Amino acid sequence: MASFNNDPMPQKAILFAAGLGSRLHPLTDDKPKALVKVNGVTLLEQAINKLVNFGVTDLIINIHHFGDKVLKFLEQKKFNNVNISISDERSLLLDTGGALKKASWFFDDNQPFWAYNVDIISDINLNEMLTTHRKDDAIATLAIRTRESSRYLLWDQQRKLKGWKNTRTGEEICYAQKDESLHEQAFSGIHIIRPEIFQYLPDEEVFSIINTYLDLAPKHIISGFNHDNSFWFDAGTPQKLHEAEQYLKNNS
Repeated sequence: MASFNNDPMPQKAILFAAGLGSRLHPLTDDKPKALVKVNGVTLLEQAINKLVNFGVTDLIINIHHFGDKVLKFLEQKKFNNVNISISDERSLLLDTGGALKKASWFFDDNQPFWAYNVDIISDINLNEMLTTHRKDDAIATLAIRTRESSRYLLWDQQRKLKGWKNTRTGEEICYAQKDESLHEQAFSGIHIIRPEIFQYLPDEEVFSIINTYLDLAPKHIISGFNHDNSFWFDAGTPQKLHEAEQYLKNNS
């Protein structure tokens, strides 16, 4: 495998903004999750600004639920500091892996890129995450943290992906040795990915990128970047949205 430890700061990113936002009902009854506001600013704008602040100059956004409203918002807002492309999934929602596969044409510069969920609000330091990615020579590096979740990724002591478990169903995938000590941490919806990933994507049209990471883990380095020292919110429910608003108000 090629060495990635000289990877530059990514200038391209994919912003996953196509979700139905069903957990945010009734806020998403007449608009997409991406246009729900936190302290008067849409999740979409907050995510774009986050990526631009860390050097992203070219961004592709996938759309599905109320996709026309996202297009109208982007036209009116006019983000002049970043080139924005659209990956239209209005006919079929593709999940994260399928969305990445459909947008593969966008990442034609053979450079690493960010993948970022639109409903994430965090002060995570992406420079530090890139440093981890370089140090580990990873094909993909995932932001992870210690938090309560029904689904956990399993990591060895060197922060290499070794499996996954669902605490509700009891389902588990594990590649570790019997005597290997693993710890559980939840995924934060932020990745840095090498374009080599595209040669390993399955033939399916709709799939989760997490499944691809798990398939690759036995022979490739999927690294974890722990950011327990930063604030982080998945603003995917009204309660979490409220918590994020209160935190930002109290710490502005």
